[in-house]
Amino acid sequence: MADEFDPEKFEDKYAHYFKELQRAYKNAFNHMNEHHDSQLIHGIDQTVLNESEPFYDDGEFRVELPENPRDRLRGVAVDDETFEETLSEYVERIESELYRTLQVDPPE
Repeated sequence: MADEFDPEKFEDKYAHYFKELQRAYKNAFNHMNEHHDSQLIHGIDQTVLNESEPFYDDGEFRVELPENPRDRLRGVAVDDETFEETLSEYVERIESELYRTLQVDPPE
């Protein structure tokens, strides 16, 4: 079982929580890949989320995306609305997996 989550240690997350971050992203990927077009999920994973950054501020996890995420996706035919909805759901899934993996209660 993991040690109790320490928000200060999360500032240096790759030194202290690397395995948990990998697990949260992998769990989110697996879930999304089962429920959406796998080509789109792989594209988002490899071109947008590979440059994303998870943060923990004021009791909440959030995933910051790189600039212009839509422009990063190449070779996948998808309309803007579907892309935005799928990316939003994917980010929410990562955030919920961060709470679960790091055993932190989400805010009310």
